[in-house]
Amino acid sequence: MKKLIFTIAFFAYFGQIVFGQDGITTEELAGANNTLEYSVSFLTIAPDSRAGAMGDVGAATSADYNSMRWNPAKYAFIDSDMGVSVSYTPWLRNLVNDINLGYLSFYKRIDNKQTVAATLLYFDLGDIQFTDEFGEYNGQHTPYEMSIDVAYARSFSERISGGIAFRYIRSDITGGAFVGDAETKPGNAAAADISMYYINDDIQIAEKNGTFSFGINISNIGNKISYTEIEKDFLPANLKLGVAYKYEADDYNSLTLAFDINKFLVPTPPATNGDTIIAGYDPDVSVAEGMIQSFYDAPGGFEEELHEYKYSIGAEYWYANQFAVRAGYFHEHATKGNRKYFTVGAGLKLNVFTIDFSYLLPVKQNNPLANTVRFTLGLDFQAFKKAQRENG
Repeated sequence: MKKLIFTIAFFAYFGQIVFGQDGITTEELAGANNTLEYSVSFLTIAPDSRAGAMGDVGAATSADYNSMRWNPAKYAFIDSDMGVSVSYTPWLRNLVNDINLGYLSFYKRIDNKQTVAATLLYFDLGDIQFTDEFGEYNGQHTPYEMSIDVAYARSFSERISGGIAFRYIRSDITGGAFVGDAETKPGNAAAADISMYYINDDIQIAEKNGTFSFGINISNIGNKISYTEIEKDFLPANLKLGVAYKYEADDYNSLTLAFDINKFLVPTPPATNGDTIIAGYDPDVSVAEGMIQSFYDAPGGFEEELHEYKYSIGAEYWYANQFAVRAGYFHEHATKGNRKYFTVGAGLKLNVFTIDFSYLLPVKQNNPLANTVRFTLGLDFQAFKKAQRENG
């Protein structure tokens, strides 16, 4: 027993003492800035107005046009037979005026259990002028990044569904410029998402109907992407878990509360002294090993691992299933990117069209994300055909 107590005390103490020769403790490492490193970060931006107004939640909310981005398995429970939507986001308008994010989504129900979907995400980075070492003009490039997705969702019961999505990614951001002696090229990658969705609409609280839902999505599982023949970067593989509850006060009023947790499945940069790793693990590993390693490789230990989780909370109020008001909050630790912002928005559902809007309010002033707006327009083909029949 004495040996056991001594061993526990030793390792508890060892977790706080010096690593290598620099006298750095895990406590100090956990409090230092150490953002994760990956490419094609445009895949992490919320492209649609509904989720964008609810603090970027979406793993467990009800199915909609843009479920591909949040949880493809939700498509199996979407109400309409077919729909299409387009979203537009002027990005980083506080810094530049020519960066835009566009998102086009389409879904089609095959039968009462199966649904297919496809999306196009396009990130226009404006125009960039290149100069040589003497400051002379050396050409111009219009960089862009894009992804094309296809998904299949199937319900296994009245409450559970699964989904899988495949993604092609292209990132042309260098214009063939040279970095040192290496010529750059557009990056290409392929990735997949695996997701699950659970919904139970047979819940009552205070004699009022309610719906509980849970979702999980592991996204961007794919090969590394490279812009040169030398270095390869991880994709932003991500684990998303979410829960939501919809409370139906009466036939006209409902309120949904949702909560998501996100964890990037990429290696954490280690603490180094020159070329020697003094804390953490070597990030130059395979994709599969990097995903597993991401849960324990932070040089600041368990405390730093907790810092890598991002949290979102959102609320959505509907009146008569025609008008919605939304709000949310997104939180990322200060040492892992420090994105903290509130979001608000509204939605209007007409017979055929759905119009959504969102607005982002960062916690700190002079944030480049300030004043970010998103617009989404959706078309319900089933409602459109119904309207045609009624007017025909």
